[in-house]
Amino acid sequence: MSTAVTDARAQDTLGRRVSRFFFRHPGLGIFLLLTPPLLWLGIIYLGSLFALLIQSFFSLDGFTGQVVREFTLSTYLELLRPAHMDIILRTTVMAACVTVFAIFLAFPLAYFMARYATPRWRAFLYLAVLVPLWSSYLVRIYSWKLILAKEGIANWFLTQIGLDPLLDLLLSLPVIGGPSLSFSAMGTFIVFVYIWLPFMILPIFTALERVPQTLIEASSDLGAKPIATFRHVILPLALPGVIAGSIFTFSLTMGDFIIPQTFGNSSYFIGLAVLQNQGVAGNIPMAAAFTVVPIVVMAIYLTLAKRAGAFNAL
Repeated sequence: MSTAVTDARAQDTLGRRVSRFFFRHPGLGIFLLLTPPLLWLGIIYLGSLFALLIQSFFSLDGFTGQVVREFTLSTYLELLRPAHMDIILRTTVMAACVTVFAIFLAFPLAYFMARYATPRWRAFLYLAVLVPLWSSYLVRIYSWKLILAKEGIANWFLTQIGLDPLLDLLLSLPVIGGPSLSFSAMGTFIVFVYIWLPFMILPIFTALERVPQTLIEASSDLGAKPIATFRHVILPLALPGVIAGSIFTFSLTMGDFIIPQTFGNSSYFIGLAVLQNQGVAGNIPMAAAFTVVPIVVMAIYLTLAKRAGAFNAL
């Protein structure tokens, strides 16, 4: 019994000594806490990005098919070819359209949830936004494949209400059309918006929830109309949430290859181009150069958003 008490006192003394040591050296405690995540971020994440960037400055020998590990800009010059620029432009336009449409869909719902919904309705709507994220990504995609198929429920519903001629007209357009919604740019756009919409709703809802009610009341007391209050009070404070959601939707759309491969036609997107060059053609430098494009586009977008004052309300 006395031995157990002695061991417990020794452990207690050791624990107190360690606590006192870290209390006297708080910087060391912070260093030990931050070192593992910083090493993970620096080695795994930033290290892989740096290795990817290095690969983009190599080239592929057209005769042997081997990667020539010598510094060159020929891969980036090849990236400027019309066929590759068409892929970049198509992907960027699709990502921009998905982002803008997701904002128009997400903002009214997020505003209702943050300002007018009762706690019960807010919990219900919050759960409704999150539930799709609990299911498999592939399950959601292939569910939409069945919905948008020529024999699917979407085509059947439009036929029942007499809008099938309008659908046929849209599908006959050269850029957005195709044999059916499940094989067209329009169908790709619809699925992109559905998949990434929760990532737009949640940041906007969080930003709107943080808007003080006193500011809205003060604006009303000063004689501002509801539209003026929305433009000059609510929207600037909600802009960081819109920017955060747009970062998610824009970057995820640019990098995705499963949705374009499942719903698209023969037109390539950046994700498909990376997959084709890395997995089929073995052109790792070109695949790396394609992956640098979304990074550059997002850097430009964040710079413009910062200059526009989108982060001033953070």
